[in-house]
Amino acid sequence: MAGYVIHLAVAEEYLRNHKQTENYEEFIEGIIFPDSVKDKSETHYAVKSSKSNLDKFLKDKKIDNSFNRGYFLHLLTDYLFYNHYVDTMSKEYMYNDYDILNKYLIEKYNVKIPEKIKDKAKFKEGELKILSKEVIEKMIEDISKMDIDEVAREVKENPEKWTKIRELKYI
Repeated sequence: MAGYVIHLAVAEEYLRNHKQTENYEEFIEGIIFPDSVKDKSETHYAVKSSKSNLDKFLKDKKIDNSFNRGYFLHLLTDYLFYNHYVDTMSKEYMYNDYDILNKYLIEKYNVKIPEKIKDKAKFKEGELKILSKEVIEKMIEDISKMDIDEVAREVKENPEKWTKIRELKYI
């Protein structure tokens, strides 16, 4: 899973880019919900949260309200994070990199941390080991410009394209 602050940065940029009439609180609640439960495999419709299944989500839910639209954007972000932007995985380094990036992303994208997850957003100084600011910024920019209604249509029409999982290099 991409870190909470990354998900929130994508959400803030998405809302800025799409000027839709989303209910902000519900949209943000949908963004954070999938990672705020004990068993993330259920909320990501997959064996692991890193293997989010957009097709199964859309067979179970409609993206007809702000909560579900935020939820779908969360799963889309995770899917693309692991299948297009990150090549290497390490739990130890990945979470450390999230903590190093958090302050920068909060400031750059004007991220507001919801009260219920304030204890999850940690801050560290140091060098990034797996992630880079440039890759994460590109990812946030790319995903936030996507039309999630169009992506949902594509997923329904061509689920094979959106359910392929790329194997990552583990260190």
